[in-house]
Amino acid sequence: MFKAIRILFEKNNNITRSSYIWNCINAVMSACQCPVIMMVITRTNGVGDAGVFSIAFAVASLMLYVGQYGIRKFQASDIDEKFSFGEYHSMRVITCSVMVIVSLMYCIYGMVFNDYSKEKFIIVFLVCMLKCIQAYADVIHGRMQQKGRLDIAAKVSAVRYAAEVAAYVITLVITNDLLISTIACIVVSIAVLILTTLNVGRNYCSFKLRINWWKLKQLILEGFPLFVSLFLNMYIGNAPKYAIDSYLTDEIQAVYNLVFMPAFMVGLLANFIFNPILTSYARVWLDNQFKRFRKLIYKQCAVILVITAAGLAVAFTIGIPLLSIVFGVDLHLYKAELCVIMVGGGMLAFATFFSTVLTIIRMQNPLFVCYGVVAAAAKLASGYMVQSYGIMGAAVMYTILMTVLSIMLFIILIWKIRKEKDGIAVR
Repeated sequence: MFKAIRILFEKNNNITRSSYIWNCINAVMSACQCPVIMMVITRTNGVGDAGVFSIAFAVASLMLYVGQYGIRKFQASDIDEKFSFGEYHSMRVITCSVMVIVSLMYCIYGMVFNDYSKEKFIIVFLVCMLKCIQAYADVIHGRMQQKGRLDIAAKVSAVRYAAEVAAYVITLVITNDLLISTIACIVVSIAVLILTTLNVGRNYCSFKLRINWWKLKQLILEGFPLFVSLFLNMYIGNAPKYAIDSYLTDEIQAVYNLVFMPAFMVGLLANFIFNPILTSYARVWLDNQFKRFRKLIYKQCAVILVITAAGLAVAFTIGIPLLSIVFGVDLHLYKAELCVIMVGGGMLAFATFFSTVLTIIRMQNPLFVCYGVVAAAAKLASGYMVQSYGIMGAAVMYTILMTVLSIMLFIILIWKIRKEKDGIAVR
């Protein structure tokens, strides 16, 4: 059976085309995971439980960056293999272990300072563990992409997303219990990980831990600015949710997340569209084709702009009625908030894209500064904006933060390209 599964996933007549198609499918599955589960929760358990799941998913998404250490794009673009897979794999085992500890610490903090119930404590922690599975699988997917088989990585990832959603939804409909549903989802996720990612991954890498402490230290130090930047990026995007979790109710948390959902999906889809051409950007940069590199950037910016404009048009016209029907919650008072957040979603897509390109050209340190400044602003302003203006305050703050971040990253990127181009011309 294991061999048949490997053959099924590896069979391909056109790897490039399949990579694009399956990457898009994977993007859709990833973007729809939270909305689909939220849709079922609001109808079976109510808005209160939806709020619990939404903050659990937000916290888990933040913890995911601890597990991944922000190194996936660095690994995939390491086409000269400066670091071996054994080093990437060893580091991922360490960071996933740290993720478990940090997740537990966050949940304890939530119980002490945010009045988490025991059930909410356990659910938030278990959803973090679900993301820990994703964090570990990601290093193997990165190896597949590095070896030119993004199509396989996207296939196995999409299958796992689909299985997780199916397990959660079916169990929730039967039991109406968030805790039991989360446990069932984790069990299914582990089973699918073994059957797909670990099974197929054997053809591309060895899972034995061979730790070279010197190289591991180099990798950790080189990836640290990138990790902090991406971690802060997720924190900035979720800062309004954390403020709502501290000062408002689970019901308001659920409403904000329902309104926020389309913007999150816009940002995620725009980012996944870029993923298949990651290694090609690296090659263009290494070949000093700066004019072509700049054109690729502008082309992707145009794609993000079109996606954002389309999303905003839908939000302004049928967005609120559609969301109200899908989730079974009356959202007619939040049209303005939805439109503001959609703009912020587009800015998130720009920020993620620019940070990815800066990673490819190995400009991690400036990322740390930009994200640090904006994250500090988010920390200082989130409580006041949410307490004073509610959901609209959260929406406005999110959009302003993402806009400022995008502008800062774009300026640094253009400056770096011009500097490298002038340096080559002088030499």
